Amino acid sequence: MISNAIGTERVSKITGYLLTGADFSEVSPNLPQRIAIIGEGNTANQATMPTVGTEISSAKEAGEKFGFGSPIYNVMRILRPATSDGVGGIPTIVYPQAEPGGAVAKEVEITVVGTATGNAVHYAEICGRTNLDGLSYSVSVVEGDTETVIAGKIADSINNVLGCPFTASSALGVVTLVCKWKGATAEWAFAKMASTDNAVGITYSETTSVSPIGEPTVSDSLNEFGNEWNTIVVNSYGVELPDIMDELEAFNGKPDPVSPTGRFVGSVMKPFIALTGSTSTDTSATESRKDEVTIAVCPAPESFGLPMEAAANMCVLFARVSQDTPHLDVSGKSYPDMPTTSDSFDMQDYNNRDIFVKEGHSTVDKVNGKYQIKDFVTTYHPLGELVPQYRYCRNLMIDFNIKFGYVLLEEINVEDHAIAENDDVVSVSKVIKPKQWIAILNTYAEGLAKRALISEPSFMQNSINVGLSTSNPDRLETFFRYKRSSFARILATTAEAGFNFGN
Repeated sequence: MISNAIGTERVSKITGYLLTGADFSEVSPNLPQRIAIIGEGNTANQATMPTVGTEISSAKEAGEKFGFGSPIYNVMRILRPATSDGVGGIPTIVYPQAEPGGAVAKEVEITVVGTATGNAVHYAEICGRTNLDGLSYSVSVVEGDTETVIAGKIADSINNVLGCPFTASSALGVVTLVCKWKGATAEWAFAKMASTDNAVGITYSETTSVSPIGEPTVSDSLNEFGNEWNTIVVNSYGVELPDIMDELEAFNGKPDPVSPTGRFVGSVMKPFIALTGSTSTDTSATESRKDEVTIAVCPAPESFGLPMEAAANMCVLFARVSQDTPHLDVSGKSYPDMPTTSDSFDMQDYNNRDIFVKEGHSTVDKVNGKYQIKDFVTTYHPLGELVPQYRYCRNLMIDFNIKFGYVLLEEINVEDHAIAENDDVVSVSKVIKPKQWIAILNTYAEGLAKRALISEPSFMQNSINVGLSTSNPDRLETFFRYKRSSFARILATTAEAGFNFGN
C-alpha cells in the first residue's frame, strides 16, 4: 500500500490527503547534552525549595528557588552567567539535596585591630574573590574609623553582595560570617581580608570559629534520572567527599563486553561523566578509582575558589564542545571564571602532568593568569591496560554519540518492523532485511568518519554482522567494530641540522 490516507475498506468516492513528518537528513545529529547539577540549597530555603529534579534556566532562578550563594547558585552563575552565553540552550536540571541531619554551618571570624590613620579602600576576599556578580566586597576606611566601625563596614559590604556564600554580622570589632548552607562542602569556603599596601594602621586576622559538618546521600536524586539521558553531572561535593563519588560510581556503573553495570547495561545505556572539582593536587582520590569511568576531576590547584566552581568551569567548556564539536577536546581552553592562585603548582611542570594523567587525574597549567586545561580524563587507569580505553572524556563522549546515532537509525528503520529474508520480495511498508540494515550502517560509518568521530570507516563496514537469532525468531542481532578518531595531544618532531660546505 502506497498511501493510507483513506482506509482500504472504503468504497464511496472521496479524496484523501494525509500529512506525516519525516527526517530525511543523511547525517546523524550530535548527542544532545543534558546537564544534571547535584548540590545543596541554603538553610533558609530548605522548607520551600523543590525536592525533585527541576530544570533551571538562569542563575537568578536558581537563587530564587535554592538560595543566592548556595552551592546550586555557585554552579549556575558559572553555567549561565549574566555576561555571556555559558552553556547556551543545553538543559540544566537541578537535583537538590536536603540538609543532612545534624548538619552544621561553617563560621569564620574576622578581627579588626587598630584605628585608621588615613583613608583607604580595603577588600574582603570571599572564596578567592574580591567581587562577585559585578558587586565589590570593598570597604571604605576613613581616618579615625575605629575597630567597631570598620567591622560594621565589612559586614555591610559582604551582605550587599547577594550571591555571597556567607552572611555577616559584627560586634566590638569582630565580624562573624556564617555560611548560608550547612554541610561539609563549606569547608572550602574561605573568607579573609585581602592583603593591601595601604593598611593605614589597620590589621586583620581570621579564624574558623565553627567547622562545618554534614554529608548527604545522593542516591535518591540519581534514581530520578530514570530514562532521561543526563550526559554530564556536576558533582558539587568535590573529591574530598569520597562517599558521594562512591554513590555516583555505583549508580553509573562500568562498561564491559560481558557484564556491564549501572547505566552501561545494554537495556539502559545512558551513562554520564561526573565532573568533580578539586583545589588540591592530591591524587589519592583517583588512585583508588583506577577501574572506574564515572569521575573526571576538574582541577584548580591552590585556588581559594570553591571546588564546585572548578567543576562548573569545566562543564561550561566540555558541554559546549560535546554539543557542537564532539570530535574535538577541551584541551587548550581556559576556565572562564575561576579564582587563580598567584603561587606555582605541581601541574605547571610537564613531567608532573604526565604522572597526574597516568594516575587518572586531569591537569591544568596557568596561562595568562587563568587555568588552562591540558588533559581532561576520567579516573580510569587499570593495571596492565597500556592505552586505557576510557581515559579521555572525549573518547567516552564519542562512544555516547555513536550509540545515540545508532539508536536513532534503529528506531526509524528496524524497531517494530517485520523482518524479511534478504532474497524475499515484499510490497508492504515497515519491513527490514538484514542486507538493508547493513547498507544503512555502511552509510552511518561513512557519516561518522565525515564528522571525524571514527577513522577508517571501511574497518567498521567490514565488521558489520546482522542476522536473526537462532533461538528467537523475533530477535535481530547486530555487531560492529569502530576505531575512534585520534586527537593531536603529543606533537613530536625531529629536525636534523648540518653545515653547508658548498659543492
